[in-house]
Amino acid sequence: MSMHIDAKKGEIAKTVVVGGDPARIKHIAETYLEEPKLVNEKRAALCYTGRYKGQEISVMAVGMGIPSMMIYATELYNEYDCDAIIRIGTSGSYLPDMKLYDVVLSQAACHTSGINEGIFNGTFCPIADFGLLCTADRLAKERGMRSFVGNTVCNDRIYRGPETYRSAAWKKYGILCSEMEGAGLYTVAAEFGKKALMIVSISTKIELDEEGYEHFVDLPEEPGRSMDDGIKLALDTAAEFERSK
Repeated sequence: MSMHIDAKKGEIAKTVVVGGDPARIKHIAETYLEEPKLVNEKRAALCYTGRYKGQEISVMAVGMGIPSMMIYATELYNEYDCDAIIRIGTSGSYLPDMKLYDVVLSQAACHTSGINEGIFNGTFCPIADFGLLCTADRLAKERGMRSFVGNTVCNDRIYRGPETYRSAAWKKYGILCSEMEGAGLYTVAAEFGKKALMIVSISTKIELDEEGYEHFVDLPEEPGRSMDDGIKLALDTAAEFERSK
């Protein structure tokens, strides 16, 4: 057990797929895992361990925002000896040609947070594990998914008014999308020498007005596509990582 997780040592797999929403984690466990076992429900951070394509995998809810992600990632890596964490979630697109449920593989995570201030004599750039990133990219290409690889930005605020945020520069410098947990995950993975990858599905588009302020725009439904496309990519990446050990 750790401070925020009640699972016993050995009940959480070495590779964990995490997401913010407990309902989504319950859906993943019941839909994709063989014989899922609920090993934690403290603070509604549901965690199930089961088998996926012959490999032991855990799926866990970690809440929203960098602080929550960093708490659970730290305890999974440090207290439960997990080797890899793959985050699945949603994001807002900066690219005009992105469609609903397109998948972004985050190569690096810029952020608007102060989590690393005062630690480095410079600016630390949290990045993905290259092996996990390559595996996910290959699998996405093999199944013909609309996927993008590149830089993302992690924000402390989702609701950002003119007095708090201008984002024109992010788009100008090639940032693919905006989300709220990736930099926290990548920072903790670096701290403990572990592996991490973020796979996010596009859920909305971010448009900028002439002054550079953000507006969220709904995207039309894409027949035959869903959030589960990204979920299955994450699970397959996790299973391949386990098989490669």
